[in-house]
Amino acid sequence: MKHLIIGNGTAGINAARAIREMDATAAIVMVSDETFPPYSRPMISYVLEGAEPHEKLPLFPDNVYEDLNITPVLGHRVAHLDVKKKIVRLEDATEIDFHTLLIASGADARQIKVPGSDLGNIFTMRTQKDVLDHLKAVSQGVKNALVLGGGLVGFKAAHALLKRGINVTMLITSPYPLAMQVDETAGKMILKELQTHGLTVKVGVSVTAFDGDETVKNARLDSGETLECDLVIVGKGVDPSLGFIPENDIDMGYGIQVDSYLCSSVPDIYAAGDAAETFDIARQTRWINAIWPEAAIQGRIAGFNMAGRKVSYPGSLGRNVMRIYGLDVMTMGLANPENTKDLEIIQAGDEKAGAYRRLVFSGDILVGAVLINQIEQGGILRAMIENRVPVRIPKKYLMSLNYNYSRLL
Repeated sequence: MKHLIIGNGTAGINAARAIREMDATAAIVMVSDETFPPYSRPMISYVLEGAEPHEKLPLFPDNVYEDLNITPVLGHRVAHLDVKKKIVRLEDATEIDFHTLLIASGADARQIKVPGSDLGNIFTMRTQKDVLDHLKAVSQGVKNALVLGGGLVGFKAAHALLKRGINVTMLITSPYPLAMQVDETAGKMILKELQTHGLTVKVGVSVTAFDGDETVKNARLDSGETLECDLVIVGKGVDPSLGFIPENDIDMGYGIQVDSYLCSSVPDIYAAGDAAETFDIARQTRWINAIWPEAAIQGRIAGFNMAGRKVSYPGSLGRNVMRIYGLDVMTMGLANPENTKDLEIIQAGDEKAGAYRRLVFSGDILVGAVLINQIEQGGILRAMIENRVPVRIPKKYLMSLNYNYSRLL
């Protein structure tokens, strides 16, 4: 039996470990366009801010491939998947056959395409190479940084650079950062906390061009303004890395649609991590929850199924926990739904109170939450969402920090 894994991130390596638990002799080939062994992607922002050294990024010793008897093919991007022949072709024309395939290719950071975007010191923040490039630029004396995008990546980049004492300007289209994760009240609390610590935010403007010699020196905005910047980090989101799959060969939406066994519409071809659309517990439909813990679990379950052990995946739940200077923030599920029809939202607290809680219900089921400086009950609320525990008491009781949640059982 020959198992091929595309991607050596947490989904890929956990799949390989699961396969090896089931079968000590099966061939495992792992292909990745990165040259580094598996590392902790969530730690990248901590490395950028200087809280952790980059040497702590690797998840395993350098001999992890040897220990698991994996044949690594690193630094090579997949160009084409032939579903019928069960062959993957790399960009250098190398072909690799397989009996089972896991697509754990992750996602690619969106690039900005404007005049001057090929200048030096303009980066995304997605990979270990990215953060090493950031550190090199910072070591050369960066004074003014520009962060494009107010999502999770943009926020983490801005936060990290502020921690280094760099002047940071963030350009966002929404009125506050983390608009996909939190509602307006929470977002403005976060925004004020960042501004208090030196962040400049410009709303509703975008870059039209960059100027510089070899490296970026300033950015021109569509408002007519010019900003000095000697470092730019683009955090405009990511897209599943699936360009090697011919159209209509595998059922796909935004990512590869999989069943409860992480198998795609094609037998023996599985998907996990940022490339896979799995069942979202809060939304009750397929969704990509691109978070580290879910990718690890999905990879492990996919690996077991590839090796012949039937294991079902219960579904995913989007969630984030972060410390933003004086704010402890936790979000989960449908924290800030675009369509609030048929949903009930209750909230309490604000910036003046220094704490905030927002709960989102679909009928008597909790489906989302935003917590700021009230995260002590976050684990219980998460369990309620994941287990779809019906709330048959006045929902306002759940806003109390002293409520005894055992009464719901």
